[in-house]
Amino acid sequence: MKVDLTPGIRQMLLSTLLFAAMNACVKQLAHLPAMEIIFFRSIFSIVASYVSLRQQGVAPFGHNYRLLISRGSTGAIALMCYFLSLQHLPLATAVTVQYLAPIFTAVLGIWLVREAVRPWQWLFFGLSFGGVLLVQQGSPAVGRLASLPPSSGLLYLAIGVLGAFVSGLSYNAIRRLRGREHPLVIVFYFPLISLPLSAVACLFSWHWPQGWDWLWLLGCGIFTQGAQLTMTRAYQLERLSRVAPLNYLGMFYALGLGYLFFAEAFGLLAYLGMALVLLGVGLNAWYTNRLDQRAATVPPAEEVVA
Repeated sequence: MKVDLTPGIRQMLLSTLLFAAMNACVKQLAHLPAMEIIFFRSIFSIVASYVSLRQQGVAPFGHNYRLLISRGSTGAIALMCYFLSLQHLPLATAVTVQYLAPIFTAVLGIWLVREAVRPWQWLFFGLSFGGVLLVQQGSPAVGRLASLPPSSGLLYLAIGVLGAFVSGLSYNAIRRLRGREHPLVIVFYFPLISLPLSAVACLFSWHWPQGWDWLWLLGCGIFTQGAQLTMTRAYQLERLSRVAPLNYLGMFYALGLGYLFFAEAFGLLAYLGMALVLLGVGLNAWYTNRLDQRAATVPPAEEVVA
């Protein structure tokens, strides 16, 4: 059986690999405050985004300031929660919890963008949330958590879930900006907001990076920018239904990198929980894509009447 690796699929495969590399860089920097990592990452991102805007002749600050600031603020908070979970939880556990973001996006969309959630989708959401509980039960205590009480693991799991929830707010802001702002402007507001926020936070907790830390920080910025660029290209080159599911390869990257570089191994419950999370999110993606395809085949009302 021949696998058709179209340019869009190749770009998405590269994107998931680059995001996995970014996750590993963040975990290597577990001794630095999360906001400090975001600060350095934001410097790299704001420069790269501004250069891209200037090259394409796009005004960087847009017009829908309230929504753009909302997207940047929620994105910064979500990133802080995600980095904290990456630093204190096993790599695959943190990535698994982040997969709840599409679910929160759909649920919050009921009120924010007036998009209905079907009964079957609630079942898929329940599978994913149940999976997260199993992941926590079967995850090992690593790093700082190894010397802390079990409640610390629950705390950072809750922080990860909060990050996924706030990501849902951010994605809904992006959805409302669709067609109203250039995509590069939306991307630009992320570091535009996160840079000053992280700078203020760093005033209260700062640790100078030492030695290899600078390399990991640089890698974090390069891998993030490359991942966002290749992901954008993938969505431009290929149908969403073909490339979006490839995001879930990040789970297998996380398992492999966690085992090779951080000696992370899991119990049977954790693997079962990861499978449930992926099953719930995957079924929801398949179901919504099926609904979209069905809606696209329904003729306009005037054609039906005629």
